[in-house]
Amino acid sequence: MEARTLTQRAPAAAFRPFIAALRRHLGGWGLIAALAALPVFYAIKDLSSGYQTGIVHGHAVVAHNLTLLGTNLVQGISNGAIWALIAIGYTLVYGIIELINFAHGDVFMIGSFVAVGLWSTLGLTLATGTGGLIVGLVLTLIISMLVCGSLNALIERVGYRPLRNAPKLAPLITAVGFSFILQNVGLLWHGGTPFGVPDLLRQNDTVFRISGVVVHRADVLAIAMTIPLFIGLTAFLARTRSGRAMRATAQDPEAARLMGINVDRTISLTFILGGMLAGAAGLVYAIYQTTIWYFQGFEAGLIAFTAAVMGGIGNVRGAVLGGLIIGIIQQFSDARIGPEWTEAVVFGYLILIMTLRPRGLRGEETREAG
Repeated sequence: MEARTLTQRAPAAAFRPFIAALRRHLGGWGLIAALAALPVFYAIKDLSSGYQTGIVHGHAVVAHNLTLLGTNLVQGISNGAIWALIAIGYTLVYGIIELINFAHGDVFMIGSFVAVGLWSTLGLTLATGTGGLIVGLVLTLIISMLVCGSLNALIERVGYRPLRNAPKLAPLITAVGFSFILQNVGLLWHGGTPFGVPDLLRQNDTVFRISGVVVHRADVLAIAMTIPLFIGLTAFLARTRSGRAMRATAQDPEAARLMGINVDRTISLTFILGGMLAGAAGLVYAIYQTTIWYFQGFEAGLIAFTAAVMGGIGNVRGAVLGGLIIGIIQQFSDARIGPEWTEAVVFGYLILIMTLRPRGLRGEETREAG
């Protein structure tokens, strides 16, 4: 009876490596096909059926080209760049202490409020000249990043550090509590309705065109803000002593402490960096959307954390990739399918990617993942 069982199990065991390899390859190609599905589908549709560009003498003008597709991609990338900045903060904190900092999205909201408040203080208006506008926005960016970095560090020192050795549910509930506190601060600050802000950048002005695809000032701002911050953070993590301390703490806090690393200070630095990126994203969001309100942090935080998970939690490059992908998916859904379906489409893609790549697109970089 035992011999019969071993005989039956032997063929199954022999096929396991083949099945695993087949699943791995199908998963990779399936992932590529899933990510390319929307752009390819609408590219074929635009070329074959066309899309309406206007009405002349009572007749619809139909174009058969890829201009609309290119516009969707540009706007999706610029929108995704904002989510990427917020997602980096999520992935930094989770990678080092394995905590979902639910208050991070609301720190981003405070960054928008601080930026708009500074515009009024500095006297930035639509009539401000180019030189004054550049100086004012750079000063606003620096102050917003410092305020949000300090706020995030304060949250870590007051709420998370005393609970570091507590059950994981305790800091998680504390993070939710800080999120509600910051939401109420925003509610008292600007009220419960969306607050319009001056379009200082004149975001809809055209910067240049590529084969009919218009690139606006807001698109350039979002992308130009994200790229240097991402490069600077990557270089900081790879080349500086503090960056190496952060990576060592993320891998093994106890071993890092034995090697002379101040773990508490390193974790505080991580929260500061994450908060500073949220502050920068808050400024870009205010200019990009020209509307802010107290509840924007909840939606942005949910999208950004989704981007971090999609790219691979704890992986900075993965967070940026996830943010850009979600921005593109959102834009296609809003413009082609309907805004009411956007959240369902985004999370449908998340479920699909997690099924094919459980560790995210770039792979997790956490203690559990190794």
